[in-house]
Amino acid sequence: MALRSPWFVLIVATCVFVEWLWRSGSRRGYDGRGAWVSLAIGAGRVIAAAAGGLLLGGVFLGAYRLAPWHLPSNDVRVWIAGFLIVEFVYYWQHRASHRVRWMWATHAVHHSSEQMTLLAGLRLGWTGVLSLEWVFHLVPVLLGFDPRIILLLLAFDLHYQLFLHTEAIGTLGPLEWILNTPAHHRVHHGSNAEYLDCNYGGVLIVFDRLFGTLRVQQPKVPIRYGLPHPLPEQGVLATALGEWKRLFAALREASGARAALRIAFGNPR
Repeated sequence: MALRSPWFVLIVATCVFVEWLWRSGSRRGYDGRGAWVSLAIGAGRVIAAAAGGLLLGGVFLGAYRLAPWHLPSNDVRVWIAGFLIVEFVYYWQHRASHRVRWMWATHAVHHSSEQMTLLAGLRLGWTGVLSLEWVFHLVPVLLGFDPRIILLLLAFDLHYQLFLHTEAIGTLGPLEWILNTPAHHRVHHGSNAEYLDCNYGGVLIVFDRLFGTLRVQQPKVPIRYGLPHPLPEQGVLATALGEWKRLFAALREASGARAALRIAFGNPR
């Protein structure tokens, strides 16, 4: 994986340092405590992802065996088709993570930072296995794509998105039509009513255009980062598990099983 490559780590560290200099020299400032929380959550995510891989590896291999055909992994056309399908599936998984409270409990971690910085991109939830986000990615495997192809394409997607978490880059001209860019992703992280639940793309923004979920920043509406319902504490565990705590508190107050299901699988807001 690229995250294990010393070159990739060096590139990220250099970009983080440059961004820190840029923010520190401007009125934006730099939230050092938030940066350490992001690093700790990122480290926890690595451990959680490794454990999740052990738990789900057999599930994905079993799904691959059930596929009616197996596409050759040495064919460039398979990789291109796989990329487009992974982007399509990621779009819907990401959209569901904002619309289904059970999934939002994991994904909310990623939106918890109140500054848009590269390190904030490391805030990825630890409980993806529990929230069932992986179920979406069984689709390309059942279509015959080798699980290793899907894993590599998802890794590329997440690595690409890390560099979208910054205010140091403006709009990118014609690329804004096709690619997910820092400008698009900043809007995605907005907690203002004007910016909630939009721009779900991974590498591409085309599915947001196709399905009507694309929004751009309004000149007179600055983006407010963070959660729509801010957590009372900003520590590592409070951030990583805070939305689960809110969800289970709501479930305990539910009047019955049907009401509990509406809470768990309804809109987070």
